[in-house]
Amino acid sequence: MIDILETLDALRARVAGWKREGLRVALVPTMGNLHAGHYSLVELARGHADRVVASVFVNPTQFGPNEDFARYPRTPEADAAGLEAAGCDALWLPSVETMYPYGAENAVRMRVPGITDVLDGAHRPGHFDGVATVVSRLFNQVQPDVAAFGRKDYQQLAVIRYLVRDLAFPVELLAGETRREADGLAMSSRNQYLDAAERATAPEIHRTLLAMRDAIGAGTPIDRVEARASERLAAAGFSVDYAVVRTPALEAAGNDFDGPLVALVAVRLGRTRLIDNLDIPRTG
Repeated sequence: MIDILETLDALRARVAGWKREGLRVALVPTMGNLHAGHYSLVELARGHADRVVASVFVNPTQFGPNEDFARYPRTPEADAAGLEAAGCDALWLPSVETMYPYGAENAVRMRVPGITDVLDGAHRPGHFDGVATVVSRLFNQVQPDVAAFGRKDYQQLAVIRYLVRDLAFPVELLAGETRREADGLAMSSRNQYLDAAERATAPEIHRTLLAMRDAIGAGTPIDRVEARASERLAAAGFSVDYAVVRTPALEAAGNDFDGPLVALVAVRLGRTRLIDNLDIPRTG
């Protein structure tokens, strides 16, 4: 039976008990409305720890003023059932007041420089400050030995890696592979916002990423790959925030760069913003 913990005292008592037994504790942070991608992170964490805590918290500080905080789907009962089935030991379900005792507007904020100013950081100002802020708080609250994050949020993972190294959090980070629907669409809680026509269009994101990977493999210059990808997505009906090829550190790469790359896409389809990425491994 999964433990549902709603106060910080209860959470800390449970984790402290495990640690007195010499058990390794993992954290899987989520915003809820869970799907198979989230449950795969629980399974990944379980392979590196003795006990797994998943948090469900829709974090107001990572949403912009015109974003979907109010309508973000909240399904705590279904989430608890799914986590229990996935082998999670405890669900940390804090309130906004627990997470931000002085209120979200008066909270101490974290900022990771540089990497948060590009791509999603440029299109969603303040978003990664909110991510760094809430992840720091979760690490402080849970005191995990291990934490698992999905690679679908590639830039977020890079921000958290920077945060952990710079602040010397004693947390081992695990990166879970992107889980996809049968037609290639990356699993996301936001997919349910799509109407039938939009859902039929959405797999074009993954097809475009595959085309970007193949074009790089064929020696096509990066700027041409990016331009063709943006044109392809726009022709399919997307509003394109970016379709780019970067190094794993999210830096621009010249055409003579022969190391591994990653293709990243962020688009809007109707009212829904979708992101995805694909590794482009190369032997050099």
